[in-house]
Amino acid sequence: MFRPCIVIPVYEHAGPLQKVLAGLRPNGIPCVVVDDGSGEACRRALESLAAAHNTQVTLARLDRNGGKGAAVKAGLRLAAKLGFTHALQVDADGQHDLRALPELLAAAEKEPDAVICGRPVFDASVPSSRLYGRRLTNFWVKVNTLSRAIPDGMCGLRVYPLAATLRVLDAGRTGNRMDFDPEVLVRLKWAGLALRFLPVAVNYPEGGVSHFRLGLDNTLISWMHTRLFFGMLARFVPLLRKAIA
Repeated sequence: MFRPCIVIPVYEHAGPLQKVLAGLRPNGIPCVVVDDGSGEACRRALESLAAAHNTQVTLARLDRNGGKGAAVKAGLRLAAKLGFTHALQVDADGQHDLRALPELLAAAEKEPDAVICGRPVFDASVPSSRLYGRRLTNFWVKVNTLSRAIPDGMCGLRVYPLAATLRVLDAGRTGNRMDFDPEVLVRLKWAGLALRFLPVAVNYPEGGVSHFRLGLDNTLISWMHTRLFFGMLARFVPLLRKAIA
């Protein structure tokens, strides 16, 4: 049975989230909103939003800010406990064109064991610094999977098959901040899951708030790529030796 929900990690994004929930409402799909330790004003706003969407939204709260990855993982685990089979991760900042959701969900229902990912199509609003960082991450994702199976590892719009994804998360440590999105895709690929990519329009709203911490998150992402590189070698070298023997 295919029973999807939407998981939305939130940190100080109550304003954009209101628009996101309004865009999601016509789909009629239950949402798990995870408040990643936001301040009092945002917490109250999220409680009001959850009450206004009470038939569609389950609100969970982390006591302290753990990062986007920590919030997503908490949301995936709660979604599984609630009996859902798949979780569509949606960012709270309103950058993604939500009109792509039906196509993503239809692909997930057709191929329930695969991870269905958005492949961003940027407009002129994208900062050049974001494109540079994205290209660097995508290069290392290709190296660490020894494939082109993941053309974009950063897009926060994707459908996870919950049982398989939680097995991967339970098998080892994964990043808790902005390093989570690319790392989990690499580890899902290593676990043998198919990954499919569909185009999604992405816009950076004027005045939008980013929680990307240039020093900390770039350091975490660099360390994540390093860990994955040695993990790739641990898988690749025995296969190479076997092929040569």
